[in-house]
Amino acid sequence: MILKRNLLSSVVDASKTVSILSSSSILLRNSSASLSLSKPLQINQFHRFNTSHLRHFHTSKITFIEPKPSIPKEKPTSSLKTIGTITKFFVLSSGVMVSVLGISLVAFFLYDATTYKEDSSSASISVPTLALNPNRGGPENLPVLDSTLDALDSELKGELSLNKPKLVILGSGWASVGLLKTLKPGDYDVTVISPTNYFLFTPLLPCAATGTLEVKSLMASIRKIVNDLSGHYLEAKAEKIEFEDKLVKVTSAYDESAQFYVPYDKLVVAVGCTSNTHGVQGLEYCSRLKTANDAIDIRKKIKANLEKSCLPTTTDEERRRLLSFVVCGGGPTGVEFAAEVFDLLNEDLPKSYPKLLRQEVSVHIIQSRSNILNTYDERIAEYATKRFINENIDVQINSRVEKILEDRVIFKKKNDKDGSVTLEEIPFGLCLWSTGVAQNPLAKNVTDSLPDHQKNRRAIETDSYLRVLGAPDVYAIGDCSTVKTDLADHAVDFVRNFIIKKHLHGISSDQISENDIKHLSLTYDEICEMGKELMKKQPQTREHLITLKDSLPQYDSASCGKLNFDQITSLLKNVEKQVTSLPATAQRAHQQGKYLGKKFNKLAKKLSLVENPNVTSFRSENPLKTDLDLATVGTTTLIFTDEEVYKPFRYVHLGSLAYIGNSAVFDLPGYSFVGGLVAMYLWRSIYFAQTVSIRTRVLLFMDWLKRGFFGRDILSE
Repeated sequence: MILKRNLLSSVVDASKTVSILSSSSILLRNSSASLSLSKPLQINQFHRFNTSHLRHFHTSKITFIEPKPSIPKEKPTSSLKTIGTITKFFVLSSGVMVSVLGISLVAFFLYDATTYKEDSSSASISVPTLALNPNRGGPENLPVLDSTLDALDSELKGELSLNKPKLVILGSGWASVGLLKTLKPGDYDVTVISPTNYFLFTPLLPCAATGTLEVKSLMASIRKIVNDLSGHYLEAKAEKIEFEDKLVKVTSAYDESAQFYVPYDKLVVAVGCTSNTHGVQGLEYCSRLKTANDAIDIRKKIKANLEKSCLPTTTDEERRRLLSFVVCGGGPTGVEFAAEVFDLLNEDLPKSYPKLLRQEVSVHIIQSRSNILNTYDERIAEYATKRFINENIDVQINSRVEKILEDRVIFKKKNDKDGSVTLEEIPFGLCLWSTGVAQNPLAKNVTDSLPDHQKNRRAIETDSYLRVLGAPDVYAIGDCSTVKTDLADHAVDFVRNFIIKKHLHGISSDQISENDIKHLSLTYDEICEMGKELMKKQPQTREHLITLKDSLPQYDSASCGKLNFDQITSLLKNVEKQVTSLPATAQRAHQQGKYLGKKFNKLAKKLSLVENPNVTSFRSENPLKTDLDLATVGTTTLIFTDEEVYKPFRYVHLGSLAYIGNSAVFDLPGYSFVGGLVAMYLWRSIYFAQTVSIRTRVLLFMDWLKRGFFGRDILSE
């Protein structure tokens, strides 16, 4: 019985195993049938086994062989296709790149081969006699440059020197280049006079002073720009303008005793400005940042100070002084220089110099206002100040420099809380003076020569057409000039012209006396109409005259809806006080240069100097008497004024930018923002687009690339 129970138990266990295995096998084939076949086998199913099978259950293991499931054929995976596509694309693109590179190299070598010229010194050339043996004349009986050495180098130059008006441009800065780039070739015989034979991209000078950029990357040849106009260039300095004789006294840049006169039909003064000393003593110990040589000198001083700091003979106190950089002035130039110096010392100094030097470096800004960048939006100024303070750049606000010694700056600092003033000092190894502008010596000579018309002692005054007051065939543009707003002084003329235009058509202006004008009254609507006319003649008054109607009641003491002449004059005086001077920036100078170029192009077209063969002469009347341009066509004299030819100059502020250390700020009209690296790259892109030649763009790109890979270079000089 025991044996029989054991045997039955084994059979039951085996039957359960068979049931499980069979159900699993069936599940692989047909999942819908697995539920019915998964039940365990019943005892009454043992009749399927014979006794021979039962006899071996206790001694043998039963092996059940499951049927092998069908394995589907593997299909090519999408990843293999992707790899193949990428490989083909890589091979194809590599082939194209290699081919393009090869073709480019071949093209370059072919072009390079054409740049090597044979000796042409034996060729016959023509030189004007007056260029070799100039006549003498003028108040000081000096040589007069009636013709240049290259006047006959080309047929076009010869035609220009004989038949076209002489346009003389003094200076090679933003205003001059803006004018030269806008002029049409063939309209004028252009001569540029400047002691520097290159245009300098001044907004990026702080980068060049600290090795971020090379100085040569900011320079463009003036000769090449002038050659595009078939013009002439003289490396000399303008000393004086003889208005009555229409001559410019010029001194050689290499020999002060070599002086001569340059005649002109039209003269453009664009000589820029100098730094304002503000009466501070000791500025000979400071560096400036206005020229290429200034940037090179600063780079040399930075390198020398770093090397001196590493010497064993340098004391701790002396090392800290050498590594102290002071900037006097919190304007854009001073702020950008401080940011560039900090970036240089923070990012590149530890790579090449002892780490101790980085710990002892200090950068200071001395600013007379409550914030740096005080001409920008208040939020930007506050942001820049806080950012510098967070980066351990010492910002001394409400401070005014008193004196500069050989090794330290002495300044007065005003306390915001109690108004007390303390005298403080900061030792320095390098001090940059970057505050304010002053009048150029030539600009001062112009204002002194025209005392009846020039009342401003800081700049040459011009009208809205950029003509020098007192010399209408002389133009002044850029930092050396300012547009005068003289509404009140010409109130009689404004009212007279308005009355004639609106009410007295065809009546001569001399039939309305000044006494008649002073007894007139104008309604609010008439005054607003006159204001619109004034905006056209003096665009710089636009933002103040556009809301004129709202301010009229405060001048109408009788509340009669009209203003008499005295009330109108008082109104114009207040508007005049609110008008601010144009900023001394590259943006303003460039806009004035482009404006003048467009006007000269229009004048040349108006006078038919290019197309009309009947034009026999061109001249301007005595500039102290009239501002008329005349051309004689046969027996007919054509007369044009600037007002007839072109509209007045209107400055459009496009915004201000500033680099503040791996970030930038943008003060745009109606919108201002600050940012990090993205803003910095945008700042670079804007300046990159403003450069004047493809050469400078290529050099700028290479310099920024070099800084990214190898860091700043202050070793090159």
